[in-house]
Amino acid sequence: MTQDPSTPPLAASPGELPSGRFASRETFIQLVRDALATAAREGWGEIVLSDANFHDWPLGERAVAESLQAWAKTGRRFTMLAGSYDDLIRRHARFVRWRGTWDHIITCRRAGSADPLDIPSVLWSPQWVMHRLDPERCVGVTGSEPDRRVLVRETLNEWLQGKSAPGFPASTLGL
Repeated sequence: MTQDPSTPPLAASPGELPSGRFASRETFIQLVRDALATAAREGWGEIVLSDANFHDWPLGERAVAESLQAWAKTGRRFTMLAGSYDDLIRRHARFVRWRGTWDHIITCRRAGSADPLDIPSVLWSPQWVMHRLDPERCVGVTGSEPDRRVLVRETLNEWLQGKSAPGFPASTLGL
């Protein structure tokens, strides 16, 4: 993994998700994998994923699909926000199948008219958050600090409640 030398490395104890800055696509991708594996292991009750298009998220990987499958149970909530789901549908077939199976715990919202750069690139849970501040360069911050989690959740709520509409149906029914 390449880390920007001016950015201090992420700090984490073994088995814990890191807290701090990250500055590479490889680190971002690994953080997504690790967060979803941790969600399954620790039984997080809620996960929110937000990105303009999920183009560079590892959602189609077998390990990620297995983590999501292990995480999914009745009573859990999974929310997604995107400007467009086209890339996700094309690139992440495993995720699309998982989404269809677990439709009853998943809410997908679409902010199609928003500038893609304005849509937050976030993985949020009540326990930990990862926020890409610059999605193009994959620069961001992670942490479990309550202030960080609340601030990111408030931003997500604005998008989910006022700036988006239902999107990415689990199946498309033709007549």
